[in-house]
Amino acid sequence: MSRRVLVVDDSPEICELLQAVLYSAGMDALGLTNSQQAAGHLVREKFDAIFLDIRMPAPDGIELAGRVRSSGFNQKTPIVMISGDADPALQTRAFQAGANFFLYKPLDRRRLMRILRVTQASIQHERRRFQRVNVRCKATVESSNSRVEGWTLDMSLNGMLVQTGAAFPAGTRVAVNVQLKPSTAPLRASGKVARVIGEDCMGIELARVSLEESERLQEFLLPLILASVEEPVAKK
Repeated sequence: MSRRVLVVDDSPEICELLQAVLYSAGMDALGLTNSQQAAGHLVREKFDAIFLDIRMPAPDGIELAGRVRSSGFNQKTPIVMISGDADPALQTRAFQAGANFFLYKPLDRRRLMRILRVTQASIQHERRRFQRVNVRCKATVESSNSRVEGWTLDMSLNGMLVQTGAAFPAGTRVAVNVQLKPSTAPLRASGKVARVIGEDCMGIELARVSLEESERLQEFLLPLILASVEEPVAKK
């Protein structure tokens, strides 16, 4: 699966340069010069890495980084700040907003590739966290005084798609119980309905999972995730 990167810089030349280097490294790069437009993509889509120019018309890179870290799919995605200013105070603000690395202008392919190598572990961790696998487990979903039963269609470390008799509306806060294995206590977590498919399928984004339950979920899913990633490679 190609790695997907978002590049946001109000300079078309810098966007094109970064896209070219990232494409040459085997990455799918979306380059945007409009930070307002980028904010919309960050809410709707998951990226493997994000490059943000610090100085842009509002929202600037620091504000965008803060939005990324506050909610959504990209809360833990590596953020690289693009800057032509080595001001320590500016760096501090950027790191406080959630930046992980800095790439200074004039841009240099060697430095860019070094940053990409450093971010590999974070990227792989995030891809595993969002990697969905088809797995069928009995599940119940509760909200207020309503309760529905059904089965998972797929799961990730971050959420699940559940088919039940009826779906709660998107945005509904829910409690979820999932029977990962027979004769074991169900996994208990809470989250919200992120999307509804048809009348009986809910995509649930997990929000609160205890450390113990998170470890159980990882123990159950990681072998399946690794198998799903390695299987296509083995067939080549």
